[in-house]
Amino acid sequence: MAKRVGIWLRVSTEDQVRDESPEVHLARAQAYADAKDWKVVEIYRLDATSGKSVIELPQAQQMLSDVRSGHITGLVFSKLARLARNTRELLEFSDEFQQYGADLISLQESIDTSTPAGRMFFTVIAAMAQWEREEIAERVAASVPVRAKMGKNTGGQATYGYQWKDGKLVPDPEEAPIRALVYELFLQIKTKQGVARALNEKGYRTRNGHKFSYTTVGRLLRDPTAKGVKVANYTKSRGEGRGWELKDESEWVTHEVEPVVSEEIWDQCNRILDQGAANKAERPRRPTTYLFSGYVYCGRCGGKQKLYPQTGWDKYRCTKCANKIPMDDLEELFQRNLAAFLVSDVALDMLASKAEDRIKDRQRLLQVHRKELDGIQSKIDSCFELFHEGAMSGLEVKEHAKPLENRKKQLQEEIPAMEEDIESLKRHRDSRDELVAQGNTLAERWSSYDQEAKRDIVEGSLDRIIVHPDGVEFEFNYIPGSFPLT
Repeated sequence: MAKRVGIWLRVSTEDQVRDESPEVHLARAQAYADAKDWKVVEIYRLDATSGKSVIELPQAQQMLSDVRSGHITGLVFSKLARLARNTRELLEFSDEFQQYGADLISLQESIDTSTPAGRMFFTVIAAMAQWEREEIAERVAASVPVRAKMGKNTGGQATYGYQWKDGKLVPDPEEAPIRALVYELFLQIKTKQGVARALNEKGYRTRNGHKFSYTTVGRLLRDPTAKGVKVANYTKSRGEGRGWELKDESEWVTHEVEPVVSEEIWDQCNRILDQGAANKAERPRRPTTYLFSGYVYCGRCGGKQKLYPQTGWDKYRCTKCANKIPMDDLEELFQRNLAAFLVSDVALDMLASKAEDRIKDRQRLLQVHRKELDGIQSKIDSCFELFHEGAMSGLEVKEHAKPLENRKKQLQEEIPAMEEDIESLKRHRDSRDELVAQGNTLAERWSSYDQEAKRDIVEGSLDRIIVHPDGVEFEFNYIPGSFPLT
């Protein structure tokens, strides 16, 4: 089947003055395609256009769309300066073409990435892009301590209960009362899980619209920002897609911000946390001896019979039919296919679907809150009408209206926060790059995890494993996938 290519024509006004008409460039490109027996299916024409920035132009966007869809698998143009005169855009074009297996063919520079020699172009371009990323990263890293000492934003969103306003970190009027409530509830309940449950039952949600969890409550309790001490410049990146690690404490920068709780309350809560951690450390934890215990089933027996660790043989074995698999082989298959699952379109679509479900749940709850607010206002109005008609005394109005006013105030604070949460959820639903990076990091660092960390990943991602005589079937979060043993 003939290779399907497009021809890129971009000629500036100056070129046309020099009689370098689009027809001349088209004839050269068509001749090259004919010599290669390629089929020209598209011509992208940008007449009298400056090359300073073209990637956002409709013709460029259409061309990139055709590359992504596979409509064209190559682009022929007269020279690199005709594609773009902006280095960053050239890198972006190259990145897109390499990602989708398409070729760039520049006639003047004799670059044809469909050939082994031409593919060196992608290598050089990739090196340039990496150098540029590292240069930017170094400049950003150098500016972080300076900005931190000035109390300015060093990246990322503000901690829950705060917002960046006019370059300063200040309490968020909607979230700050809830952040303070976390500490008050913890002093009463004494457990993070109990606080999370109490917040969720009251209808409160995190900034992203999720329910409060044990982990989220613990992080908020430990964060000293709430008592007026903002810590910055305390982490550094291990590299692209490899997570973060703490810096030496001598590099940390602290500055004062407006507190949402007193230092005394913050200290009391953290003493309780410290004591709980100490008590937990004193209790011996039962070690996890086998990574997949309880998750491995026999396919030969219909997927109902479990395979059990065979002591001394490093295998999982069915006690009914003797079907078995080496433990090391199973771990290698799990690692490889978990990585494939986490970055697959199926998994990402599933996560997007779950986010959509959460959005719908939040929208329903928002509708309930608005309806409740309208009902409360109607009841308050009725109380005052009865008072004016002499059917209710001032004391009775006060007794009936006060709890209604309190609930009204609470709803007026919660409804805007819920609306913002829904918008944040929508942004999260449409963001896939972060999820892909997390999946790649998890797979790449698998061998560095200890047994307990690996077991946590197994429990968090796996439903079960079915070992067949000719292969292994993994069921990740109710999305099955079969992978051969060979």
